[in-house]
Amino acid sequence: MNTVLRRSAMLAVAGTALVLSLTACQGGEDDNSAPAATASATGAAADGAADATSTATGAADSAGAEDSSGSTGTTDTGGSTGSTGEQANASTPVCAAGDVKVTAATQDGPPYTHVVLTAKNTSGHACRLAGYPHVQLLESHKQDVPAVAKSKPASPVVLAAGEPAYALLKVSDGGVDEDNEPVSAFSVVLDGDSAVIAVTAPGKGGIAADPAKALVGYWTPELRNGADDF
Repeated sequence: MNTVLRRSAMLAVAGTALVLSLTACQGGEDDNSAPAATASATGAAADGAADATSTATGAADSAGAEDSSGSTGTTDTGGSTGSTGEQANASTPVCAAGDVKVTAATQDGPPYTHVVLTAKNTSGHACRLAGYPHVQLLESHKQDVPAVAKSKPASPVVLAAGEPAYALLKVSDGGVDEDNEPVSAFSVVLDGDSAVIAVTAPGKGGIAADPAKALVGYWTPELRNGADDF
């Protein structure tokens, strides 16, 4: 009888120990899983925040790049404006012989040593009168009259429709000289055109010219004292 009671008591004690052991194991597993889950959630949240920050930074960088490109475009517009100005100058045609009427008149009184050439734009559109008139005074002298460099204007002469330009032509030193020859008409050729313009010399008897003394100035919007005195 005592033996049976002793066995029953031992079995009860063993069962209780087993239950406690199992409970402890389950509690340990739950305790370990909770921190792991918490760490996983925290890691995911941190990764999500980093991704969001990276996305926002990328968007800001992209916007900055676009703004920078836009700014560059504005600067290029200024350049194109310069490119547009150059095209406008290039589009103005050079005056041809058919675009102007060239006439001659004596300057000052006798002795008539200088002649003023006037080229009036009769074309109905603007044109550039380049360089100086290429003048040949006599049939016996085929060389062009030399140009005077100091009379060259700072910028090309652009003639609107109906506007004139001028060039001074020295024909002699004046007085009676055996080298002087009478000239009733002479030829003028414009820069950029090969056509010959026949110009009637001023006065009833024409002018006395000495090709060795002759000089011509550049086309200018007006005759300038000093630069055109030669």
